Amino acid sequence: MKWTDSLEIAIELSEAHPDIDPRQLRFTDLMQWVLALPDFDDDPAHCGERILEAIQQCWIDEIS
Repeated sequence: MKWTDSLEIAIELSEAHPDIDPRQLRFTDLMQWVLALPDFDDDPAHCGERILEAIQQCWIDEIS
């Protein structure tokens, strides 16, 4: 997965962290959790606030 795979990342995160409310998550934690996903393979330097917002929104949509 790459940073642009927002929906796929969100699905993986919701499965890995089922008790977490993504609306309450800090972006620093979100970034670390994405980097820790086993299938994630992208440069951490390519991540920005917009990417994290997109992942967060997909995660919120996924659990709603």
